[in-house]
Amino acid sequence: MHTSTTSTVPLEPWTAQQLQQATHGEWHQQMMPQGEIKRILTDSRHAEAGDVFLALKGERFDAHDFVAQVAVQGCQIAIVERAIDADIAQLVVKDTRIALGQLGAYRRQQNRQLKVIALTGSSGKTTCKEMLGSILSRLAPTLITRGNLNNDLGVPMMLLELRAEHQYAVMELGASHQGEIDYTSNLVQPHVAGILNIGTAHLGEFGGREGICCAKSEIYAHILPKGTAIIPADDDFAANIRQHVENLPQSPFNQEGRLNILSFGHGGDVFTSELQLQAQSAQFNLHTPQGTRAVTLPFAGAHNVQNAAAATAFALAIGVELDDIVQGLEQAQGAKGRLNFIQHQQHLFIDDTYNANPSSMRAAAQVLLQQQGLKVMVMGDIGELGDSSWQEHHDLGRDLTALPLDVLVVVGEFAQAARQGSAHAANLHAFVTQAEALVFLMNLVQTHQPQSMSFLFKGSRYTHMENLMTALMEKI
Repeated sequence: MHTSTTSTVPLEPWTAQQLQQATHGEWHQQMMPQGEIKRILTDSRHAEAGDVFLALKGERFDAHDFVAQVAVQGCQIAIVERAIDADIAQLVVKDTRIALGQLGAYRRQQNRQLKVIALTGSSGKTTCKEMLGSILSRLAPTLITRGNLNNDLGVPMMLLELRAEHQYAVMELGASHQGEIDYTSNLVQPHVAGILNIGTAHLGEFGGREGICCAKSEIYAHILPKGTAIIPADDDFAANIRQHVENLPQSPFNQEGRLNILSFGHGGDVFTSELQLQAQSAQFNLHTPQGTRAVTLPFAGAHNVQNAAAATAFALAIGVELDDIVQGLEQAQGAKGRLNFIQHQQHLFIDDTYNANPSSMRAAAQVLLQQQGLKVMVMGDIGELGDSSWQEHHDLGRDLTALPLDVLVVVGEFAQAARQGSAHAANLHAFVTQAEALVFLMNLVQTHQPQSMSFLFKGSRYTHMENLMTALMEKI
């Protein structure tokens, strides 16, 4: 099993007794190793002396095949579901995937001083997480979910990185099926948990927004006593989300016995006013139960102002002072591939290629409209929409060509769906491959020399729209 991100920070050591205690496993032939264990990992390529190799199994892979290899690499311990003929101590468990969760939960329970935020949503998770990281990291050591380590494997992998000095953790939880967030929120045991929004990401897995709402509302199930539930006040599903919280067997209550809920957005406890959107930033007044402050946010787009309101609600709920929140917001930086502004010669390139869903695609287009020069949006396919894929791309074609964008370039399997939705608008150009789109974009730049242009590149992760952006930058 290969994970895309590996920590380089020294981790808290384990003992063999702790491994057994956490997983309830049995040592093969009673061979319990001695000495300190530096880390637990699932990627056989990086296993070395002092490591534990946890052999995961999936539909298309079985990491038990690599146990003998890691032994040769110097790794002295493997966690397995069946004993392997190899010179390595083996802790045999029923299910290595469950064992990984148990190890993450064990590490979480060892860090009693930790205050944990868990968040989910159809869009904005990464940006809100980075804003919270900026707020909390100023105050104390903070563990923040890296990359896309937000599923039933990624969440425990992040928990394994907890160290005694951590005072805060910001855990992003993703849902690809019902029950996944219930599982991961139980591992992280949050003090504060909430949903940013219910959009159309992962429609294919859940069959509709109601299903998405149910899946994401599982995040509230394991809030610790006297904790707080965060809900989006102006979301279409705000009432449904509130009902989920109220119907919990162990709802988050405060000391007076009232439900502990903090809402954000229009009509909520935390909201914004006097919004002024600039090309690469935003100014607004931030209203909270602790008072009102003027904020200059180094992020573009109204959707990121909403993310800032959400981050404020989470931070207030965990006990952060409002002045510290404002400083953290004003110093926050975007994640790679999330509306990063790159000046290249006379042209502006906006890299929003990290991922996409229909809501974030529309929000990104609004950011492009704030820029200078000829406005060119380059849209790749959006995945995980299931049977709705054609219709969602069709509607995006309709909506995006209705905006005052100069050129809309759509690339991929669903480019023709967008073209049909646009009623064949003259400014929409559809291509199956990035190579075809690159030729068109190069000609576009050449034709409009020396005029400055603003390009926005966005698509789902698997489309690698950053490759098209980089290729164009290299050619002009």
